[in-house]
Amino acid sequence: MTPEELREYCLAKPGAWSDNPFHEDHPVAKVHTKIFAFTGAAAVGLKCGGTREEADEWLLRYPDDATVMAYIGRNGWNTLRLRGAIADDELRAAIDESYDLVVSKIPKKHRP
Repeated sequence: MTPEELREYCLAKPGAWSDNPFHEDHPVAKVHTKIFAFTGAAAVGLKCGGTREEADEWLLRYPDDATVMAYIGRNGWNTLRLRGAIADDELRAAIDESYDLVVSKIPKKHRP
């Protein structure tokens, strides 16, 4: 999956939009006001589980391509490397899960 394909997939989600809250070289995909994907040139940061333990499954399956995200990793966020051992369909499924987990925390009146 290329970085462009990654961003297109993220932004095709209902209510998704692109933002650059930190730096113009570090775009994110949001739904309502919440980030569900940190989209980069070589990797994507995603909420990979409701708990750190759930997200750790990615680290066990892909020790060379999945890492705990700095600062927010304790909340189930991982960085998944693009163009590595993680298949594109698994990356899309991880994006779907991150989106669903984030949307579930948004008040119902603001959900897409």
